[in-house]
Amino acid sequence: MPGRTQTAVLVSSDAANPRVPEVPDRPLRHSSGPVDPSQLSGYVWPLPRGRITQPFGPSWAGTLRVDGVPFHDGVDMATFCGDHVLAAHDGVVLAAGRRVDPWMGWVGSLAPSVERRDRHKLWYSLPIIVVVDDGNGYRSIYAHLNALNVRAGQRVHAGQFLGWEGSTGFATGCHLHYGLFSPLETRVFVLDPVVAKRTKLPALELARIDPLLVLPARDRSRASDRTPAAIPLPAPDTPHVDRPGL
Repeated sequence: MPGRTQTAVLVSSDAANPRVPEVPDRPLRHSSGPVDPSQLSGYVWPLPRGRITQPFGPSWAGTLRVDGVPFHDGVDMATFCGDHVLAAHDGVVLAAGRRVDPWMGWVGSLAPSVERRDRHKLWYSLPIIVVVDDGNGYRSIYAHLNALNVRAGQRVHAGQFLGWEGSTGFATGCHLHYGLFSPLETRVFVLDPVVAKRTKLPALELARIDPLLVLPARDRSRASDRTPAAIPLPAPDTPHVDRPGL
């Protein structure tokens, strides 16, 4: 990124990475901020046949807070257990596995949560996640995979096979949680204080954007349309309930 030198530490598997590195106590900042989502292009659906089961935005099942309202910080989509999850954009895999928190945009120290997970042997209760640097100032997050087909440091292309749809992390069913954020973001979401206290995770994460702002519009029977003037769609399916950071 212009104006700053950054050293990336890559993580590819739990066995090869017994500990999660520390993250800065303050979020990374840049005077220009992130690129406006309207300028992003080249995205494809990570589950081409997926139906949205929980959209981005206010949600009773959300563990984040925006203006005090429970909030879901990505889009959940589902087909069937074992379906192929694809890269939404060209990029480089920053992290793949369960020990991915340093690349997820947390604002603050991860040391307390790492110590808790080590002490109680909680790592294998976490979701399997892939984090990809999309090469445009944003990162894509693919969560709840059942197994991986990529490793950290690997370059991927839009539509490339990343792993299998699953329900790791105590999700209520097989699905993909797809999130999108910029490390240059200056806004933050607030983690539910009860969850923060239990998990020892930082109280803030860098704000996400709605992935439907960059994913191509699809047939009304398969997914929500990002065009504000579009005919309203049927209500989404019952949301999946994710329990992050157990």
